[in-house]
Amino acid sequence: MSTGPKRIVLGADHGGFELKGILAAHLQSAGHQVEDVGTLSHEVVDYPVFARAVADAVSRGSADVGIMIDSAGIGSCMVANKVPDVRAALAYDLSSARNSREHNDANVLTLGAGLIGAGLAKQIVDVWLATECTEPRHLQRVAMFADSGRPPGPRDIDSLEWSDQDIDRVVTRLQQILSSVPNGGPAGPGVGDDPEAAREFVRLGATGLTSVSPAARPGDIPGDLARYIDHTLLKPAATEEQIRNLCAEAREYNFRSVCVNPTWVRLAAELLRGCDVLTCTVVGFPLGANEPEIKAMEARRAIRNGAREIDMVINIGALKSGNDALVLRDIRTVVEDCVDGNAVCKVILETALLTDDEKRRASELARTARAHFVKTSTGFSTGGATVSDVALMAEVVRGAGMEVKASGGISSYSDAKAMIEAGATRLGASASIGIVQEAKLTSVSA
Repeated sequence: MSTGPKRIVLGADHGGFELKGILAAHLQSAGHQVEDVGTLSHEVVDYPVFARAVADAVSRGSADVGIMIDSAGIGSCMVANKVPDVRAALAYDLSSARNSREHNDANVLTLGAGLIGAGLAKQIVDVWLATECTEPRHLQRVAMFADSGRPPGPRDIDSLEWSDQDIDRVVTRLQQILSSVPNGGPAGPGVGDDPEAAREFVRLGATGLTSVSPAARPGDIPGDLARYIDHTLLKPAATEEQIRNLCAEAREYNFRSVCVNPTWVRLAAELLRGCDVLTCTVVGFPLGANEPEIKAMEARRAIRNGAREIDMVINIGALKSGNDALVLRDIRTVVEDCVDGNAVCKVILETALLTDDEKRRASELARTARAHFVKTSTGFSTGGATVSDVALMAEVVRGAGMEVKASGGISSYSDAKAMIEAGATRLGASASIGIVQEAKLTSVSA
């Protein structure tokens, strides 16, 4: 490939939109021909669509190389590498950019706008474009990427003949797996509910079937209340010994998660390794007044340290000022990093400080940002969860498949029961053990 001007296809999702514009101008000023395949605004989009467009342009030869930008660059790299003849590489510094070309002859570069600034991005692109793969031993290894002696993959499935016996074996195995899947997945029928429908999907060409047990409906009181509870210790004076005790209690009672301050995430994740209890932490806590980029950085660091759930506080002042655009960006920056890191994002509204209209607006903004939960309170303000607030929030978000976490002041089984009946599917509590023990006594006496 010539080191002169190139035909470059450029794409991004909403997280990379601004950086895409900067790089497009930079590349055009250097004499390159740039094709922009979108996205064209900050509106939330799905990065695989644009990563695929970039990779397809390179694959069919309408572009020499491609550059794709999302928040972290990882997902887009995975998508692009599914396209024939594409060798996509994520670069986060000059060394990785140079190596991906010199050793791997990468023809698609992915960048994480949440990881690098515009200045470094320009340098990475310049080095990447200027570097060539010329060493024979590297070229020989690159040629091995296209080895056809692989087992059949998804692209080969259509050519396989499926007998009725094959289909029956697949469905039987899925039913066996189903029995071991824990509650908590999306509601709705699964393979175990209608095996004949599963057989028909396979006959029609389905190459994968997903089956999970249906989640409890909002309002149902779970048989195992502990799985609804985030066992919480967020006091500023919490000690290492208390965190260790918290994790031991969570293991014993099988709570859904422990929720701790960010400084304790790594320890909690280590103590909970190998069990079903998740590690949860807080971001922008407890005031919510940090800038969106700082909250996103907190979330990324916590996820790297082992957090699987992030409870972030919205910018309450911005909401009350009517600056919904800032609140949406505030939530979205954290949601995007949670999605990239395979973590759940819960959005804390601090309902005690809001009017009902503000609670609805905040819930709608969380819904627009594609958060997983809305949550009532930090527990550090003027009030905690109320039944009416939970019901209001659930009404706004339930249609989008989101859930509600009630937190703050839940200290008894009757409190927990009332919140669940109002629509909460998760509870944050420091009195978790007492709540569960009371629930068991109530069940026995009933």
